Amino acid sequence: MSERNRLAERTEAIERSEIAYTLDRMEAIRDRPGNPEGIEILRVGGALCIYSRTMPWPGFNTVKGLRSSDADTLEEIIEFYRARGRKPLFELVPGVVDQELMKRLTALGFSQTGFHTSMAMTTGVGAALHSAPLADKLEIRSLCEDEFELYATVHCRSFGLPDDGIPPVAANNRVLYDRPGWKFYLALWEGQLAGAAVSHRNGEIASLTFAATLPDYRGLGIHAALLRTRVGEAFADDCELVVGQCAFGSQSHRNMERIGMSVGYVRASWSER
Repeated sequence: MSERNRLAERTEAIERSEIAYTLDRMEAIRDRPGNPEGIEILRVGGALCIYSRTMPWPGFNTVKGLRSSDADTLEEIIEFYRARGRKPLFELVPGVVDQELMKRLTALGFSQTGFHTSMAMTTGVGAALHSAPLADKLEIRSLCEDEFELYATVHCRSFGLPDDGIPPVAANNRVLYDRPGWKFYLALWEGQLAGAAVSHRNGEIASLTFAATLPDYRGLGIHAALLRTRVGEAFADDCELVVGQCAFGSQSHRNMERIGMSVGYVRASWSER
């Protein structure tokens, strides 16, 4: 197989993993009794379109999986969101969309507004990370089913969200606890809540879907330890590829590179002007 074909296969594998965990998570939230977050999921061509009535943020109103062949479906996708009072975020992966699709988006009032980096690591060095020692004061363990308030506390406070968001974040993640492929972690520093992380396995690919450290515990290596733990477990369980997402050049990006992950691609975010 040529180097170009290997790169294309790797790109598609990374994107599939991101779509798989996003779809599974949104289906789980949608299937809560009464669908309280008003989740809708639409497939148009190769694109996955997700929408939430109660969560207006781009991450819950995103279009993934677009291909060059989907250019003629863009109006239908945009109308789906406009009819619901939303402006969608289009995530474009390099190598699978062409200039014509981007020109079409531009004509429809969209422009590139950001980047996001997808990192990846193949089997090999990652297996040794499972046995890497932790700092004496740090404990990383699996989250128990009755501890989702703790997870949600890390989620909200790490990103500067108000505490009144803790109950809905807990509820929207609790539904994943018994769902195949999902695993939640807590990080404790001297017995105190310090961080949390999540991974999702789909076939032979593991996705690092979330990790955060509370502000008072940053700079202690907790985020890096959560990375090593999840990557090591994934390869110890015979995964062939581990992927994760981060802002380019961020501390998360640097931590991923330090454990051997490399850039899979930098996707472009397109929003309505």
